Amino acid sequence: MPTTLVIVESPAKARTIARFLKGRTSSDVVVEASMGHVRDLPRSASEIPAKYRDLPWARLGVDYEHGFEPIYVVTKDRRSQVKKLKDLVAKSEAVYLATDEDREGESIAWHLAEVLKPKVPVHRMVFHEITESAIREAFDNPRAIDERLVDAQEARRILDRLYGYEVSPVLWKKVSQGLSAGRVQSVAVRIVVERERERLAFHSAGYWDIGATFEHAGTEFPGTLNTLDGKRVATGRDFDSNGLLTTEAVALDEKEATDLAGALAGRPFEVTAADTKPYRRSPYAPFRTSTLQQEAGRKLRFTSKRTMSVAQRLYENGYITYMRTDSVTLSASAVAAARTEIARLFGQAYLPKSPRVYTNKVKNAQEAHEAIRPAGEHWKTPAQVAVELPGDGAALYELIWKRTMASQMPDATGETVSVRIGATTAAGISTEFGSSGRVIAFPGFLAAYVESRDDDEDETSERILPPLAIGDGVEVNALLASGHETKPPARFTEASLVKKLEELGVGRPSTYASILTTIQDRGYVSKRGSALVPSFTAFAVVRLLEDNFPDLVSYAFTAHMEDDLDSISTGDQERIPWLEGFYLGENGLRQAVSERLGAIDARAVNSIPLGSDASGNEIVVRVGRFGPYLERGTDRASLPDGLAPDELTIEHAVGLLEQSGDDQILGTDPATKQEVTLRTGRFGPYVQLGEQVEGTKPKRASLFKSMSPETMTIEDALRLLSLPRTIGVDEAGVEITALSGRYGPYIQRGEDRRSLASEDQLFSMTVEEALALLAEPPRRRGQSKASEPLNELGADPASGKVVTVRTGRYGPYVTDGDVNASLRKGDDPGTITLTRAAELLAARRERLGK
Repeated sequence: MPTTLVIVESPAKARTIARFLKGRTSSDVVVEASMGHVRDLPRSASEIPAKYRDLPWARLGVDYEHGFEPIYVVTKDRRSQVKKLKDLVAKSEAVYLATDEDREGESIAWHLAEVLKPKVPVHRMVFHEITESAIREAFDNPRAIDERLVDAQEARRILDRLYGYEVSPVLWKKVSQGLSAGRVQSVAVRIVVERERERLAFHSAGYWDIGATFEHAGTEFPGTLNTLDGKRVATGRDFDSNGLLTTEAVALDEKEATDLAGALAGRPFEVTAADTKPYRRSPYAPFRTSTLQQEAGRKLRFTSKRTMSVAQRLYENGYITYMRTDSVTLSASAVAAARTEIARLFGQAYLPKSPRVYTNKVKNAQEAHEAIRPAGEHWKTPAQVAVELPGDGAALYELIWKRTMASQMPDATGETVSVRIGATTAAGISTEFGSSGRVIAFPGFLAAYVESRDDDEDETSERILPPLAIGDGVEVNALLASGHETKPPARFTEASLVKKLEELGVGRPSTYASILTTIQDRGYVSKRGSALVPSFTAFAVVRLLEDNFPDLVSYAFTAHMEDDLDSISTGDQERIPWLEGFYLGENGLRQAVSERLGAIDARAVNSIPLGSDASGNEIVVRVGRFGPYLERGTDRASLPDGLAPDELTIEHAVGLLEQSGDDQILGTDPATKQEVTLRTGRFGPYVQLGEQVEGTKPKRASLFKSMSPETMTIEDALRLLSLPRTIGVDEAGVEITALSGRYGPYIQRGEDRRSLASEDQLFSMTVEEALALLAEPPRRRGQSKASEPLNELGADPASGKVVTVRTGRYGPYVTDGDVNASLRKGDDPGTITLTRAAELLAARRERLGK
């Protein structure tokens, strides 16, 4: 029987769609996954086809001499899947490309068509939710591949390759190997670094005020001193970043505030002003990609990557609509579903007379898309979904459900009340305290959803004040003077950085999660709690780009570039002329890198001045090949891992430099004639051979747990520095080495490792003893035996051995006892089949063979 082949990205999506299309046509419908992108630009020199390797543009993978034609190669981990798809295409009478509805999905569909080269009709199947009605509608009404969308996505891919492959080598030569630059990535790092610079330059100021606890008609409420003899009392907003008072406000010190609180004790207080204003608050628009990431970060403490991963699973399993969208619009069916649910769950009072309509504020939003919402025309409640899904999925669905429901509910209304309460000391000093509150008369959309706020956003506390009129007396239950310090600007969180990128028009919301992951994986940014802290390497990279390639990290330039790329998708610009201007123009990237590379002073770029010590000696942070370190004249000291730049004060730096000067000389190494010293670092005592100079790293070894710095001898130190020790070789000539690692002593042969029972074995173990230990089965750290199988699937067709599903240190995997293969995204350990497990094991054997 002929078949119709439908190709999607993931196995989970394939399973869901196959269920909806079963019996849809006279032929069988086969739904298969491409496992994401099937080809890309070459990732290494070995992937470049031989016929191109000697050409000047080959390393880029883009022929900029002939219309920026890219070289695309099928990626290694997709070759077996491409072969499978080609076999299925050969047996099919039609092919439907059902990849995601955005530009990247369009690009994947185009690549599939180019690679598979079907000789049968090819259709593009597009939908924004995976429900039976949506899938059947898309299947019955396909379209052609949108060449403009493909062109726009290919322009982005080529641009990012040119940017990364031209600028990254500059960082390798002038800062450190392994660094990377990116069109949005580098701008994101600059934003984080600029905030840290503000924190470094910040000087706090101290100020005092008086807090009061009042009572009237049996109700307690708080107040704060606002004015003193008619002059406003200073708060944190009255001081600048240098700690200087910039307004006419009165700044109280501790004595003044304490004395004033004492002078007011027992004095009569009465209401001097009372003001009531109507309060109205409208609901928020439904989620788009960026606002979902922000709110999931605030409310659920999800990273952007985690949010998008969970949202992907919700979408593929038919719970929500497509999660990569800039749009805040809802379809008519979605509005109808929301209004039905509102009336059922909250009552008619919470149903507006007409639907709410939201418009996009994001430039170049794809209006054809919908906002992120529950899928289908009849929505499951969060309670229903919680029964079907694990924690993350249920929590994110509830957030989306509440936000969508609230978007179609009425305003919250009430009153905001502000009062002033005055008192005069016996000495005639007049004071006035302020208090405010809010009374919600009708909660409206707040009955379903309340949006979180960033740490630096202010919101009047919702508290109820008693009925108060001018002249009413109030009781004073407490008066307390309290001190405060102004705070530096808050560091960015993932949520607030996403918001900033969107405000600047830098990048697309669908890429923010990957950008945030990249800048952390590359070591530019680390997390302290939820705050993003830049590294000293990030400072060096940003300085290099600002000084030598300012346009590449300019917010306006990058946003304008984003507009240009979007205009390619609309046909207002053509891809090739635009790329020529960016890369080959008079001020193009290629020429800029060529002209600037030789003029960049690596030492200046990698120097971050801190200031001078008490003797006037300049202290500088240097970013070296092996990490950042302090330098003061000839004195040097390593910086502790995880130290935030704004925590490295002059006093702290002097302490580190002086601590590094307390090294104990143990003796001289007879072989190298270098001094051996005993030192103390962040992770405890260690011995070092020679001194660190820029560009080189001396040999070091941590003391064993059984050793003490007080009894350390030159002989002990030389034994430590002799590690790793070559024990010998096995029958095949493979070297066996003894090493001391983070988790204790061990031996290694190739990729095979075994832990040792004691540190003494590092120096005494023979080849025979090592081979005997390596012959034993490996054990995971802290585990005495292999984990129990979660499920037994049957015999593997290739090996004939029983395949089981197990859970390991890095998650669930399948194994036949000899080969282990991790489950891929979309594979469920509870429902995985023997066929799928055999595919994973075969792919793993292929990689091991290579």
